Amino acid sequence: MAEYFQSDTLNSLSRIRHGFFSRNGGVSTGIYAALNCGYGSDDAHDNVAVNRQKVAQALGMKDAASLITPYQTHSSDVIVVSEPWHPGEAPKADAIITREKGLAIGILTADCGPVLFADEKSGLIAAAHAGWRGALGGILGAVVEKMVVEGAERDNIRAAIGPCLHQPSYEVAEEFKREFITDNPEHTRFFAQIPGRDRPHFDLPAFISHQLTMSGLTNITTSGHCTYENESLFFSYRRNCHQNITDYGRQIAAMRRRVIRFHRCNGRLRSGPICR
Repeated sequence: MAEYFQSDTLNSLSRIRHGFFSRNGGVSTGIYAALNCGYGSDDAHDNVAVNRQKVAQALGMKDAASLITPYQTHSSDVIVVSEPWHPGEAPKADAIITREKGLAIGILTADCGPVLFADEKSGLIAAAHAGWRGALGGILGAVVEKMVVEGAERDNIRAAIGPCLHQPSYEVAEEFKREFITDNPEHTRFFAQIPGRDRPHFDLPAFISHQLTMSGLTNITTSGHCTYENESLFFSYRRNCHQNITDYGRQIAAMRRRVIRFHRCNGRLRSGPICR
């Protein structure tokens, strides 16, 4: 069974189903064990297909044909979708927005920050891939702006930041830090010197949260899981690089609108179990 974590802020929405999936519960082996959902890896295509099927089932869908992820390029590109595509035809983008009940949208990560959004009132949901480059480049603000254009209200949008690389494990070069400071001198607060380490360490989840706040959101939650530190739970590009492993698996963060079925009970429309 595919293993996943949930955000309380999204889990409380009755019409939304979501999961930040771990690496556990799939069929892949070796460095891709077990729930690798990335067709871009060198894992067997059939294994990835089965893993995505398991994710789809965990989200309450019959098959993986309607579970879609984009071709991610660390950009600020956002697309609004209403129908699925074949795996080899995924458009280039780093965020997906939909209001279709028959679609599940997802983002693949292996240290970058997966962010899931929902405005239950408008019926809009979104999934964003926010690595440092995408976050600095404006992907998160672009998602919020596009959701508003499509009918969402900022006060209604909830955002959940999933497992990603955390500051103690995110050592960077001075040039990396300088790029952030050049963009905004106040960004210096997202860097810290770790005792015994020469280089600065970047706080990716805090920076993502800051970008979401600057976009006008107030309901934001952050996962406490670091992908690098929890090898039994998550794939990590950086960890594999440090271990001289040339490829890596990808975990998926995905969500869909839940279909609420209504029935008549004592003359009234109700959701849930049929009255007996």
